[in-house]
Amino acid sequence: MEKSFAELRKIAKKTRVKFPHLRATVTKQEGYCYHMYKAGDQFTFFDFTHPPKDFCLGAVHAMFPCMYALTFGATFPFMENMKSIRTTCPDGKKVEFLLELVDEEGKVIEKKRSGPPPGPAPKTMDIEVKESTGKCFYKYEVGDKLTVEGLKPPDGFCGAAYHMLFPLLFGLNFGATFPFMEDPNSLDTATCPDGGHVVFKVTRQNK
Repeated sequence: MEKSFAELRKIAKKTRVKFPHLRATVTKQEGYCYHMYKAGDQFTFFDFTHPPKDFCLGAVHAMFPCMYALTFGATFPFMENMKSIRTTCPDGKKVEFLLELVDEEGKVIEKKRSGPPPGPAPKTMDIEVKESTGKCFYKYEVGDKLTVEGLKPPDGFCGAAYHMLFPLLFGLNFGATFPFMEDPNSLDTATCPDGGHVVFKVTRQNK
């Protein structure tokens, strides 16, 4: 059963972190869209874990790293409003969305860029195995560690694990923090989707 916003607010109050609302606005539409989205359509997400009812899951899949990053404080210096980002439908670029944070009244939360957009500034991040049951095809063991630069996939790394880690890496690369962690520049609950046999900790290096 679809929960109302009031019910979702009650649930959110019980969590340690209150997640912001997000809005997806269709800024461009080309060709046939199965969901019949058109330019100007707007969709409000109660938070990054609650898409609107019947919203396209293909679009959600493409949006999720961006919504996750915005939720945890990332900024995108190539955008005029650095608290927003554009993302594209994975099915033939038929629809483009603008993702923004919005407050309780639906007003866009802005952080204006003060000058011309800077060039890329990839962050250095450490991926460490925190837990392992020993049933990993890649034989990852506790203490295994590798370092990545920005969003470049590490050579030979498990594709399923990287797919799971990507939203976290994307967020950290653009300045996301996790205030509930002892080190807010890290998260240690990133879990392998294949039976949870491996749990990773990802930390952004301070440089």
